[in-house]
Amino acid sequence: MKHPWIALLVPLCLAACSTTTSPEATMPQALVPGQSSVLDYIKSISGKYTISGQHNREPNSDPTRWTRYIQSTTGKTPGLWGGDFLFMQSDINYRQTMINEAKNQYRNGAVVALTWHMCPPTVAEPCNWDSNGVLAKLSDTQWNQLITNGTALNNAWKARLDKIVPFLQDLKNNNVQALFRPIHEMNDAWSWWGGRPGVNGSRKLYQITYDYLVKTKGFNNLIWVWNVKDVGMDRLADYWPGADYVDVASVDMWYKDFPTSTEYNQMLAIAGSKPIALAEVGKVPTSAQLASQPRWAWFMTWAEYAQTVNTPASLTAVHQAANVLTRDEMNIAYGRPATASSVQSGYPASNVTDGNLSTRWSSAASNNQSLTIDLGSARTFNNVQLAWEAAYGRAYQIQVSNDGVSWWTVYNTTTGDGGTDSVSFTATTGRYIKLQLVTRGTSYGFSLWDVSVFNK
Repeated sequence: MKHPWIALLVPLCLAACSTTTSPEATMPQALVPGQSSVLDYIKSISGKYTISGQHNREPNSDPTRWTRYIQSTTGKTPGLWGGDFLFMQSDINYRQTMINEAKNQYRNGAVVALTWHMCPPTVAEPCNWDSNGVLAKLSDTQWNQLITNGTALNNAWKARLDKIVPFLQDLKNNNVQALFRPIHEMNDAWSWWGGRPGVNGSRKLYQITYDYLVKTKGFNNLIWVWNVKDVGMDRLADYWPGADYVDVASVDMWYKDFPTSTEYNQMLAIAGSKPIALAEVGKVPTSAQLASQPRWAWFMTWAEYAQTVNTPASLTAVHQAANVLTRDEMNIAYGRPATASSVQSGYPASNVTDGNLSTRWSSAASNNQSLTIDLGSARTFNNVQLAWEAAYGRAYQIQVSNDGVSWWTVYNTTTGDGGTDSVSFTATTGRYIKLQLVTRGTSYGFSLWDVSVFNK
């Protein structure tokens, strides 16, 4: 079965339990600042599934160019969308267009991944892909100034970061949780920021970037992706910024198509319990390769390489593989806050979004109950899957709201029969989903193992 959060379950015996009534039954809590349901979701699939991803670099005026190619070739939409702030004026002009697409992708259920190929702080934006721009070399003296707080180059770097602050704020204002991969491929010297090992090397600039954007600017909606290239993998520790600075450890595959078992184990060793990812690939992995190295949480095919390096057959095979998740298979309710009109002691509403099919929510033993999930921001979806315990709903409605006050009904039934319900309806956009549970199917209350929400 491809979805870890959906199952047909053998009904369990129901014991008599005490019940409590929740005063905030129909109005769930707001998104907790810094709460990362996206990271929790990535952790939950680690070792079982890999999210397919597609990068969309130049031009920023067309930020779905290569995602559309995957869609038209495979009939699937990648589960991860990648964008880039970039460095040339033609792309800087369209950074907002790129961010608008990031919001759109997130709303439609994709994971958002942001990269930044950036100009050195020794020159002004824009710059070029040359020795005066992204490929420049800083002297040791310049580097030491860059990583020393209060110097001209250090201030210039923070001013450079300020260029993307409005866009990151736009994402935060819209409750978009985004993967952010700055100072990428830091163990390779092709860029002005890379190839400097040690405490005061490339990892120091990553730490400065993190501290400025998180501690000074307050961007708790970013998921920090540390990144290296598949070169010198036996020296990863020289570039590791510390566990407190990393949410996901990743590698870009450019010297070979797929990591060796040694490289896979090196990434696992440096990451510890944190997820690992294939942040850039030219050639897509096969399902068998991913099965042999199951901890890769996602892979992201690099822009035009989707077409120039891969065949339609190989793209289709991996995007339709049982161990690879595409956007229509991403459960956007995972880890989201849930509240209910009543709760049996020991069976809270939060159990329906924890991805664990051995935990459940149970209501009081009466009709007319409700269960509400806060998706954190307006999301687009057209399918809800309900895994009932023995105490199922005979008559119920699925309702949607943007504010938790005004609701519209997208589904209504009076003939529910338990088991697993997969309910499809015309796509709608809203922040809140409510199950209005009208009539019980048993003498007990209502009980659900899981509620999953998809944009299929």
